[in-house]
Amino acid sequence: MNDTLVLLGFSTTPLELLGFVLSVATVVLTILRNHWGWFFAIVSSATYGVVFFDARLYGDAGLQGVFIAASVWGWWQWLRGAEGKPLPVTRLAPAGWAWSLAGWALGFFALSAFLKAYTDTDVPHMDGFLTAGSLVGQLLTAKKKIENWHTWIVVDILYVGLYIYKGLHLTAILYAVFVVLAVLGLRAWTHAAQDADMPVAEGAR
Repeated sequence: MNDTLVLLGFSTTPLELLGFVLSVATVVLTILRNHWGWFFAIVSSATYGVVFFDARLYGDAGLQGVFIAASVWGWWQWLRGAEGKPLPVTRLAPAGWAWSLAGWALGFFALSAFLKAYTDTDVPHMDGFLTAGSLVGQLLTAKKKIENWHTWIVVDILYVGLYIYKGLHLTAILYAVFVVLAVLGLRAWTHAAQDADMPVAEGAR
């Protein structure tokens, strides 16, 4: 059912391939600020949960369950909006930066310690660091903060190396694509925020 197959010279599985396609759709829709991206995020997270568990990336596997819950919350945030209007793209205040970095650091120490003590993963520190960073990125995405793209760029670059090491070559390619998409997302959301801050010219209404 999920036997290994070779695609373009890379070993993969049907589930990994499905996760690849769903994940790309998720990021593209997120760049476009389309709320249906959250639906694809839920399905892709469920798919990758199985893929990562089989690869003994337990932090990432568990993260997918958190991603599903966060995606439901993010979908609700985007649909609810702010004060009856669509949720705007905004930047983090200095306090937001501090809380985000502190949360990432605390998550890293807690997750890496847990993974090292209670699982047989061979990469507890990297798995913990990237799992914590992904949680921060997901929360910032749900709040439509531009800095989510900075977070994803850092996380995705490191994930490329991790997945190559774990033999998940198709997923490594996916995360290399994610780096490019994150740069495009950063540009698109920055322009959206700038447009929202522009005063309406006289006679333009």
